[in-house]
Amino acid sequence: MNEQNCFHCGNDVVKADEIVFDEKAFCCNGCKTVYEIFSLNDLTCYYDFEKAPGATPQDIKGKYDFLVNEAIVSKLLEFEEEAIHIVSLYIPHVHCSSCIWILENLNKLQKGISASQVNFHAKTVRVTYDPKETNLKDIVLLLNSIGYEPYISLENYDAKKEAVDRSLHYKIGVAFFCFGNIMLLSFPEYFEVGEFWIDQYKGFFRWLIFGLSLPAFFYSAWGYYVSAWKSIKSKMLNIDIPIALGIVVMFIRSTVDIVFNYGQGFFDSMCGLIFFMLLGKLFQQKTYNFLSFERDYKSYFPIAVTKILANGTEEAIQVYDVEKGDRLLIRNQELIPVDGILITESTLIDYSFVTGEAEPIEKKSGDKIFAGGKQLGKVIEMEVLHSVSQSYLTQLWSNDVFQKRVDQKYKTITDTLSRYFTPALLMLAFVSFGYWIFIDTTTAFNVFTAILIVACPCALALTAPFTLGNVLRIIGYRKLYLKNATVIEQLSKVNTIVFDKTGTITSNKKSAIEYVGNPISEPDLVLVKNMLRGSNHPLSRRLYDFLPQVAIKKASDFEEITGKGIQGTIDGKRLKIGSASFIGKSDEDQIRQTSVHINIDGIYFGKYVFGNQYRDGLEKLFSDLSKTYELKVLSGDNEGEKEALERLLPKNTELIFNQKPEQKLAFIENLQQQGKNVLMIGDGLNDAGALAQSNVGISISENVNVFSPACDGILDASQFSKISFFLKFSKNAMLTIMMSFGLSLLYNVVGLSFAVTGNLSPIVAAIIMPLSTVTIISFVTIMSNLFSKR
Repeated sequence: MNEQNCFHCGNDVVKADEIVFDEKAFCCNGCKTVYEIFSLNDLTCYYDFEKAPGATPQDIKGKYDFLVNEAIVSKLLEFEEEAIHIVSLYIPHVHCSSCIWILENLNKLQKGISASQVNFHAKTVRVTYDPKETNLKDIVLLLNSIGYEPYISLENYDAKKEAVDRSLHYKIGVAFFCFGNIMLLSFPEYFEVGEFWIDQYKGFFRWLIFGLSLPAFFYSAWGYYVSAWKSIKSKMLNIDIPIALGIVVMFIRSTVDIVFNYGQGFFDSMCGLIFFMLLGKLFQQKTYNFLSFERDYKSYFPIAVTKILANGTEEAIQVYDVEKGDRLLIRNQELIPVDGILITESTLIDYSFVTGEAEPIEKKSGDKIFAGGKQLGKVIEMEVLHSVSQSYLTQLWSNDVFQKRVDQKYKTITDTLSRYFTPALLMLAFVSFGYWIFIDTTTAFNVFTAILIVACPCALALTAPFTLGNVLRIIGYRKLYLKNATVIEQLSKVNTIVFDKTGTITSNKKSAIEYVGNPISEPDLVLVKNMLRGSNHPLSRRLYDFLPQVAIKKASDFEEITGKGIQGTIDGKRLKIGSASFIGKSDEDQIRQTSVHINIDGIYFGKYVFGNQYRDGLEKLFSDLSKTYELKVLSGDNEGEKEALERLLPKNTELIFNQKPEQKLAFIENLQQQGKNVLMIGDGLNDAGALAQSNVGISISENVNVFSPACDGILDASQFSKISFFLKFSKNAMLTIMMSFGLSLLYNVVGLSFAVTGNLSPIVAAIIMPLSTVTIISFVTIMSNLFSKR
């Protein structure tokens, strides 16, 4: 460690002000204190990832005293309950892996912090803490004390605008200026013009060229040196090492030529090389920015919620049409899509999707309830406080709790090639240089530099993210919305598909429903309809839509027993609605039909028999899929439709009935133990366990709020018949990635062949390198668009 630099922040240390602690030099007491804090808490690994990664803590003297004001803190919090608060803080200093590591270990520095998660791209840290043990002010002071002072703006906290980093544009501008002028000054020597005045001033022009090359060498190319040095320190060799080495070798070689009057050197090639490399880097940066955009849920995120209109009627609307002041109806097990105020007397909210804690929290009328909670029990009404937050739903869906551990083949290929690419390239460059130096010195240096420059894994690295990003966009427009890009590879590996029956292969739309039994009086029909109002089961929704419009009455003691039915009390009457066994009635017809039975105050009235309407294109879809995949149909219903399904579906389709949710999950698990890669297509809420267990879980959405973070994708019901297309497209996406890997390797082999034989100049290599990236990106875009149209 250089004693002239602070061990913590890397700033220069004036000898007179030097503070030595633990045999390390610090520029001030602040940096020494941070080091002491990390040492006491066994967090000195912070310094292993990066040399001098920290920042000097600032003296803030009461700057954050306003954070003791509960009203202000409430505005900053994302989530606020008695035992859990969640806040996202913008940290401008976040810049490296050490920053991420320390910020995700805040729980070791302060009691009361249970978790902290960094979003590196957005420079934010999301902190979950217990307000009984710590508070927001203490957390902010802690962050400041370790050099990560957050930026807090009360005027517009959510709409922070980061300053646009234009340094790359400036570097390109400087490199182009140097390149152009050096080329101009080099023309006389290029064309061997023998005029007297040119020979007289040749030395002056050469030193002028040398001077013009310095800004490009030291300023424009500086990023490559820094990246290469960090890579060497971390013992992970990256592609910037050969690039930096090539530039330095050209500079030294050209300087020697001028000093000893061997010639004008290669400063024009060096500056051209830097210019074209930076131009390629800008193009890649634009590409990555295109890939890392926050995908727009508004276009194709098919979640509907029930809005209560001013006249009391109910209307299903898209979640993004929800506005402040709207009144929403939330049924049992539905997700609360927005922050709001509870209007109903009381309810229980399960915030496990947000906090990981499964213990339901009781809420009373007038309490604030937060987006992401799952409503348990009777139907509730709430008033909306804010419109839907796209980033919040994204964050909820991407929660680590719901991430499946998967092997990514394309990532393994990329990582393996990246690991061995640079050492192999350096070895080839030095061997070729050793061969050519005995034949021709100029050619030897050209070969050495051209090899270092022309070989490029950048196109290789871009292949997978660009292909998958394009595929996500295409299938998104076709109304299948996937959680992330890794789901595409998992889809391509699927060999077994399990379909839920009710609400998946059958439609929730109104179809033939027939009542069989004793007549139900109009007042009792009002009670039945209002009891159904609180349930989100597909049969409940169909029967609710089928029954005539009635006055709204509130149910008490509402309970929904998964796989059985619902029960509760309205106007003093006890209602039970569900399967025959739930009602306590034996039904000899239950194995032949789907039905919902009605019991009021212990008296059995009758049943509603459903003539199921199968989705359009079901027969052709199963016929197509059966050629490639094993097909299973799981149902919580009885065997009433077995004969109809056997006639409709291919003979090798396995039909399993009377399955409870936990049995569906066990069925999926059993298939996986047999080595099957399972795609489960079902109802987002009722099949949440099976969707989470499967390799890929897709939820069908049909004007119902069935969003569950447990699923990997949401498919609009209108696109059900296209499932075969999506599966083929995912296979073709992986084929495209492998083809472009091959293309990228072919480019490198051909380019290196020309470079090793001395037939490729360094500046041509610098032009070809970014062109290879353009070629690969064009190829994957054309191929993925072509496959999408088949």
